[in-house]
Amino acid sequence: MKGPAPGGRRRILADLTPLRISVDYRRLWVGNTVSWTGQAMTALAVSLQVYAITRSSFSVGLVGLFSLVPLVVFGLYGGAIADTMDRRKLGLYSASGSCALSVALAVAALAGYHRVWLLYAVVSLQAVCGALNSPARTSMIPRLLPPEHLPAANALGSMTTTAGTLIGPMLGGVVVGLWGYQTAYLIDAVAFSAALYAMWRLPAMLPDGPEGERRKRASVVDGLRFLAGRPNLRMTFFSDMCAMVLAYPRALYPAVALLWYGGDARTTGLLVAAPAVGALLGGVFSGWLGRVHRHGLAIVIAVCGWGLAIAVFGLTRDLWLGLFFLALAGCADTVSMVFRGTMLQVAAPDEMRGRLQGVFIVVVAGGPRLGDFVAGSTADLTSPTVAITGGGTACVVAVLLLALKWRKFLNYDARKPTA
Repeated sequence: MKGPAPGGRRRILADLTPLRISVDYRRLWVGNTVSWTGQAMTALAVSLQVYAITRSSFSVGLVGLFSLVPLVVFGLYGGAIADTMDRRKLGLYSASGSCALSVALAVAALAGYHRVWLLYAVVSLQAVCGALNSPARTSMIPRLLPPEHLPAANALGSMTTTAGTLIGPMLGGVVVGLWGYQTAYLIDAVAFSAALYAMWRLPAMLPDGPEGERRKRASVVDGLRFLAGRPNLRMTFFSDMCAMVLAYPRALYPAVALLWYGGDARTTGLLVAAPAVGALLGGVFSGWLGRVHRHGLAIVIAVCGWGLAIAVFGLTRDLWLGLFFLALAGCADTVSMVFRGTMLQVAAPDEMRGRLQGVFIVVVAGGPRLGDFVAGSTADLTSPTVAITGGGTACVVAVLLLALKWRKFLNYDARKPTA
């Protein structure tokens, strides 16, 4: 296999090799990129429609709760299912369900049936489909690419998620404003066709292991028991929890925008967007990640970078300087995510990958929500400055203490992966 071509640009920009060497991965990536943008459009459209019906911000906030609970519960169970059946079929069935739910939203909007309970029900079912789809889809990637290209693939995946999160709501707002909720939902349904086509063209993706093992009842407990005995894999989750629970200031952005910068809702929007922009840039300039083999050390450095950037953000009173440090934190988060995802894909046996991806979903979904509670509570008891700077500092201290306790994590080498 040829190495990267000489030249600084190839060493810095995102490595597109996974898209070139695997047609199946390319279809899956394109399909996921298109469908993720459509889902982000629908998420905004649902929030707008709930507010139009109820005129209540509390009711809009309940949309997140109705999606979080199924995501956490079925994330674990969906990962177990992905380890006991053909992951291609699970991906197809769950993506088809999401597509059908978007069609149902469009039909209800076209018929003028505006009921908030229906929106809550559909959001919950969409979360169930997403929780079943994500472990199946993510567990397929190590079967489509050689291990040395997984960091590049995960960097490309981060770009999909971040770009969809940025572009989808903007498109959704424009579409709803011009043509109504039903158009946004129909576009989402059509966007799912790209993901369905990609899944349909894949070969069968049965998990490795004896057929008798695959026929057993899906066991979440077996996955948690496996994780309990694998310190390196546990550390990938602990390090992310340090960042998301201790140093995630999202809930404080409205207060910060007003108190520190004298701004308004537009300022809050800039604060929300800054980490996402940084994360996207981290993916765009991720070509160097494939040459890093000490993934554990890289994760610790990246999480410390997140914590330090958040801590310094808490001390700034200049808006553009604050946005810079938030973007820097987002870039560090991308680096951490790439290596954490790669370790889960490489160091875990194929028959356990679905369950570990299910745990990953729970951590990713639950960590930021818990972080909102911690940041908000701390700010009410003290001040936003203490909550943000103290949280960033606590993140750095916590991840360093964990690294000292499990020193082998710092020596983890992707060329000789050990769980």
